[in-house]
Amino acid sequence: MIWLMLAAGLAALAMTAGLRRYALSRSLLDIPNARSSHSLPTPRGGGLSFVITFMLAALALGWNGLLAPSHLAGLLGAGGLVAVIGFMDDHGHIAARWRLLGHFLAAGWGLAWLGGLPPLLVFGWELHSAWLGAVLGALYLVWLLNLYNFMDGIDGIASIEAICVCLGGCLLYALVGHPEALWLPLLLAATVAGFLFWNFPPARIFMGDAGSGFLGIVLGLLALQAAWINPLLFWGWLILLGVFVVDATFTLGRRLLRGERVYEAHRSHAYQYASRQHGSHRPVSLAVAAINLGWLLPVALVVVAFQLDGATGTLVAYVPLILLAVKYHAGKRE
Repeated sequence: MIWLMLAAGLAALAMTAGLRRYALSRSLLDIPNARSSHSLPTPRGGGLSFVITFMLAALALGWNGLLAPSHLAGLLGAGGLVAVIGFMDDHGHIAARWRLLGHFLAAGWGLAWLGGLPPLLVFGWELHSAWLGAVLGALYLVWLLNLYNFMDGIDGIASIEAICVCLGGCLLYALVGHPEALWLPLLLAATVAGFLFWNFPPARIFMGDAGSGFLGIVLGLLALQAAWINPLLFWGWLILLGVFVVDATFTLGRRLLRGERVYEAHRSHAYQYASRQHGSHRPVSLAVAAINLGWLLPVALVVVAFQLDGATGTLVAYVPLILLAVKYHAGKRE
């Protein structure tokens, strides 16, 4: 199946080029404003390249018996709905309440097909209530897809995060002796890598809400799929997602405390302050990769390999990220 991964990555690369030409011809540009982190009008909507190639290649995996039909239905149904909502919002505007409703419907669909939230140990307390698991699972997925949208604000950062998380997830599967489960994250990494060729700083096209929302919910569902294999794997995936989870959650918390409208655009995430302080997107996006590979991945591997308490390991992994969020003024009013 390696040939499928390579073909999907190349297809995403070629499709992104086509989407860029289409966006330029139709003037589908992201115009800089006071709340933007870029300075030049840039085509948007390139995320459709990895959305489409991932979904088609996932169908091929299912056809070859490498993906359970229930997982295929859950991932493609939920991811497809979120991508459609994002695509419509990219080309017009959908009220926040209707977007949120669609996101919860997508989360519910994905949870239903994947079997919901599996029993998890949280600081020694077992979470096994079906209704509580459904509520927490839906909130987790909706928050993850929205925070991914919030964090897609500078060149390359969302693509690099997805690739690092997926490759880290593949290593976790290999560690616990389930190599058959690594095809989906490997496929997602390959397709996003094809897009990253065009999105690496300085970006020649942005992924848009269709791409960022799709990545958020698919990564969330992959973590739940991993949890059914081994509950510790869920914590491993959550650790790998730490940069985005901490920055977005810390920023949202500070803005809520000030009574701000959290759905309005802003430039107060730690990564946005960092990009302005360092005068470029590239060092910040590359720093995210370094944190993922140099800190979060080793912690995730240790937690899973030594069967440590997952919640405690996640807290340990997040502490330096919280300190970075404070250092870079996450959530501070500009």
